[in-house]
Amino acid sequence: MKYDYIIIGSGLAGLNAARLIPKTKKVLLVCKKSPWDCNTFWAQGGIATAVDKEDIQTHIEDTMKAGVEKNDKKAVAKLSENSKKAIDELIKSGFEFDRNKDNNLCFTKEAAHSKSRILHADGDATGRILHKFLLSKFSFSILHDAFVLDLLIQDDICFGVYILQNSKQKAIYADNVIIASGGLGALYKYHTNATTCAGELQGICYEKGLALKDMEMLQFHPTVFKGTSYARKPLLSEALRGEGAFIVDEQGRRFMFDYHKDGELAPRDVVSRAIFAYHKKTKSKIYLSFETFKEDFFVKRFPNIYINLKALGFNVPFDKVPISPAFHYTMGGIASSLEAKVLGMKNLYVIGEAACSGVHGANRLASNSLLEGLVFSKIAVETSLKEKFTIDEKSYKKDIKEYIFEKKNDKNIKIELRKLMWDNAGIVREKKALEFAYKKINKYLEEDIGRLLYLRLLTAKSILICALEQKQSIGAHFIKGE
Repeated sequence: MKYDYIIIGSGLAGLNAARLIPKTKKVLLVCKKSPWDCNTFWAQGGIATAVDKEDIQTHIEDTMKAGVEKNDKKAVAKLSENSKKAIDELIKSGFEFDRNKDNNLCFTKEAAHSKSRILHADGDATGRILHKFLLSKFSFSILHDAFVLDLLIQDDICFGVYILQNSKQKAIYADNVIIASGGLGALYKYHTNATTCAGELQGICYEKGLALKDMEMLQFHPTVFKGTSYARKPLLSEALRGEGAFIVDEQGRRFMFDYHKDGELAPRDVVSRAIFAYHKKTKSKIYLSFETFKEDFFVKRFPNIYINLKALGFNVPFDKVPISPAFHYTMGGIASSLEAKVLGMKNLYVIGEAACSGVHGANRLASNSLLEGLVFSKIAVETSLKEKFTIDEKSYKKDIKEYIFEKKNDKNIKIELRKLMWDNAGIVREKKALEFAYKKINKYLEEDIGRLLYLRLLTAKSILICALEQKQSIGAHFIKGE
């Protein structure tokens, strides 16, 4: 089978790329489970954008500051300069953002933004509404329940993918392959991600010798609901704090100002570490308080969070809700160029959370993630259409290996891996703990394991290597004692 494009992943980046590819092209989208199993679906926050030409420089500065200047400034500039155009095009194509009574777009503010520039849809369901919209625009073929076992790479060309579907393995060829497979939250014991996001494509790239960048830069969201037994924790959007919610201990004391002058509106890594440190010091439970909210405002601005918390037994905004940090977002990933290409490759692209163009640096600015997916998916499609690269699948001469997907002891190791990463490569890190986890993962890699676990272990290994190489605390990478 031969296509013009294979897109791996059904989140915003992958679906938006598909929307922008001419309908005359032959396109196949591959998703691990159903199209709904992606991080976009769970995104409560909005989409950041420079509100006008004058705001571009300020947006760049805010992004660089949040990223502790570790960002690639050219990538940040490309993101911001193309932001309003991407939003305007999305609106023109039929997407509806929330508007005020005068029918003007509602721009809100979130932590580390110097002005209101965040757009939302259905209050706190921007990702879900956008995902539904992009699926409605999708007009190509899609493979459900299909796992990418390998990329078919030869001479810096990606000839296609090798997949497992319905217990059968097969090679599928394409002139262009776009990786939009998302992050790696399911490698951690507690996270906010879709369970499909476990970093297998990053593992394949590591195996192939393709560059991974900033893998130690992992963002932990400070406010997730603490009280469910599942690994994936319900997110309590940062926009809640942007609108006036605040963090308190059991006595109702707001302690965040002990750690940062901006209190609850400090960068996410600061807030997460503050909660972690304060709980460790005081043993106090930590809560999110909505006492500044009126109930009708809560219902209108955060309808889905309101309903979910009510279903969990909380009378919001009157009750405080127990919270804890959890893994949330991958700033690093597969190294990409400003044209959204995987470095060193001729026709392999990477977009969205799977990519590392340098946009986010050491810490992502709130609501830049959906924007990144919009902007760089468009760049990837435009680049591919301009270059018109084609392959001859018959010239691929490498042996295609058949894999065993899972083996008997994989489940136990996967559970141990999530705990290992949470305990040793989490919010606060220590050199000895990182070294311990690295040695443990190398031992797992020597065992008789299936392909799925093997790729996850390679991705975890790359995180630990980068964390050990980054000896100073910077942004989301915090070394105890530094």
